[in-house]
Amino acid sequence: MIDVDYYKFEDGSNPIDPYLDDLNPKMRAKVMRTIGLLEEFGTSLRMPHSEYLEDGIFELRIKQGSDIERVLYFFFTGKKAILTNGFTKKQQKTPPGEIQLAKERRDDYERRHKK
Repeated sequence: MIDVDYYKFEDGSNPIDPYLDDLNPKMRAKVMRTIGLLEEFGTSLRMPHSEYLEDGIFELRIKQGSDIERVLYFFFTGKKAILTNGFTKKQQKTPPGEIQLAKERRDDYERRHKK
């Protein structure tokens, strides 16, 4: 079991709550269930629920009907997963801009949380 937390901006707000608020209730429940799987299985979570993208960035994969959601995250010190951003997937590949955003937030998080 690992801790799952949301990336927070310096003002304490986070980008995940607004993303979740915009989802319909059924999809929100599926996303939260998948986040629960990440908490339970941590680095062992694999397809179809999680996939490694690149450079330490992973994605949670959620599908309901024809709707597809992704939540990007990274592991911090191996015992914590930080959710960086979520989006509705509308194309075959994960948009490079979303991956880049996750990397920027990871770098910022690591800079602010160095021991």
